[in-house]
Amino acid sequence: MKKIYSLLSLFLIITSGFGQNKQSEKADKLYEGYQYVDAIEAYLKLVKDNKADTYVYKQLADSYYHVFNIEEASKWYKKALENNQNAETHFRYAQVLKSQGNYEAANKQMDLFSKIKPEDVRAKAHLENPNYIPKLSDISKTFTVKDVDINDDEQSDFGAVLSNDNILYFVSTRKSFGKEDAWTKQPYLDIYKSVRNDDGVLSEPEPLEELNTIYHDGPISITADGKTMYFSRDGHTEGSFKKIKNKGVKLAQQGIYKATMVEGKWGHIEALPINSKDYTVSHPSISSDGKTLYFASNMPNGLGGTDIWKISVNGSTYGEPVNLGPKVNTPGKEGFPYISEDNILYFASSGRQGFGGLDIFKFDVDKNETPENLGNVINTKRDDFAFSVNNTFQVGYFSSNRSGVDNIYMAIPICQFETIVMVKDLETDLIISKANISISDSQNNSIATQETDINGKTSFNVSCDDYVINVSKEGYETVTVPVKESKGETTTVNVVLQPINEMITETEVKLNNIYFEFNKSNITNQGALELDKLVSIMKDHPNMKILVRSHTDSKGKAAYNLKLSEKRAQSTMQYLISKGIHKQRLSAKGMGDTEPKIDCKSHCTEDDDAQNRRSEFLIIKE
Repeated sequence: MKKIYSLLSLFLIITSGFGQNKQSEKADKLYEGYQYVDAIEAYLKLVKDNKADTYVYKQLADSYYHVFNIEEASKWYKKALENNQNAETHFRYAQVLKSQGNYEAANKQMDLFSKIKPEDVRAKAHLENPNYIPKLSDISKTFTVKDVDINDDEQSDFGAVLSNDNILYFVSTRKSFGKEDAWTKQPYLDIYKSVRNDDGVLSEPEPLEELNTIYHDGPISITADGKTMYFSRDGHTEGSFKKIKNKGVKLAQQGIYKATMVEGKWGHIEALPINSKDYTVSHPSISSDGKTLYFASNMPNGLGGTDIWKISVNGSTYGEPVNLGPKVNTPGKEGFPYISEDNILYFASSGRQGFGGLDIFKFDVDKNETPENLGNVINTKRDDFAFSVNNTFQVGYFSSNRSGVDNIYMAIPICQFETIVMVKDLETDLIISKANISISDSQNNSIATQETDINGKTSFNVSCDDYVINVSKEGYETVTVPVKESKGETTTVNVVLQPINEMITETEVKLNNIYFEFNKSNITNQGALELDKLVSIMKDHPNMKILVRSHTDSKGKAAYNLKLSEKRAQSTMQYLISKGIHKQRLSAKGMGDTEPKIDCKSHCTEDDDAQNRRSEFLIIKE
């Protein structure tokens, strides 16, 4: 297969028309001499005179690519590939599309490149992560949903809660053996447990024999230390029920009970004083500090069918039930509360606007703001309920009958945080509005660009990875700020910009390093941001002339380094010309490794090499 691809690649290059011709000789000479701006003019003349072919389109695109005119490069790469395929053209088109932020289209071009050159290291890197599309986090998408393999295909499984000792507790009808609650005509529930290993794999579920009865048991809640469990159970077990004579049944209400771990077993079971024969008290959730118990109940003075309530807990002493009020409860049904470690209350509701049936909402108890729907990643047109999350293990579980039967699903939290950027003038301390803020990922791919508002501020919502923020404004020096991986906390970046004329000395204009890709000479996005400062300075000083000198480190052969530095110096000069600086004001010279800033020779560190790979912008005085 490798040989077939290799022959195919060669065939495409030979037959594609990507070859020099008589018409393009003049333009080609300019291109080969790194005179990209003049080459563009010559190639465009061929296009205007209807003398262009795919080769000319490709050369024209390459010329624009070298001076970082990505809009025009994209236009001509697309034209070059309309009727012919070429691996390198697909690759460069992909890079240009990335610079435009069009990652889906870039991925398609990389797919084509990889088919033609599957053994190329760039193809291999792409195939290892073919769906890579950097983007800002979607604030509305907070979880990724996955199936779990412990569900019973026919019986109900729901109410999963993961303890801090990695045991997943849930309730199920899988062992009901046909027994039904005479009042509800539903199978009886039992409590089960499954051990979760470090890879997230769950063991075969086992019934929690010491707590299960022949009646309803569960769902449960467990304290942070794993020593106390609160669980639902109906009153039949204790003989607490009402006889419905005309129905011939004994009606028992759900109540909440407490159990304590004793020598590895659950025991010392006691009923809570809030239980009643007249109404249901169920779905317990204990706070991480063990001081507040949330639950669902249809007790008097509620707002709807069932409401979310809470009581204070102090050992075996319990406070009076408190309804959470209209911020949480509605005239519909609210149930299955779960209070997280960070005081977020998750609950199910049929009375709020949602996607259908029961939907899951979250409510920040501390902020007391309007509850938020968890969105259509979690919620469906069916019933979705019983959401819980373990912050220690960064995993959540919820229940849904989206498949036709109650099943448990895993919810993986998407770590994301807000980055706020504030920009001021270094000298005046005044805020700077309309500063250009771009954010790039760790692979230097541009993700988004925004401007600061009238308060000198803007913000991005990003996933919890490393990022780079570039801040630029005409008349100021560009600043690059790395943002380290976060655990979800809001990050504020304060940036001060230095007026650009402060960069001019007696002998040179001091810019940050103009970075190039390894073994490449085309101007990159970061290089363009830096060179735009020089463009601004030269426009402010119309008599200034500049010699661009490019240097390499000492790696590689001297002749190779000299040629590479010459190409980079020429590309730099051509970029400045493309931005309106007259070529008579510019000259370029590649120095190779002949004038190192750090004379370290064969003992250079990575930092030494980085300092030696530099560009200088010397002021020529006449």
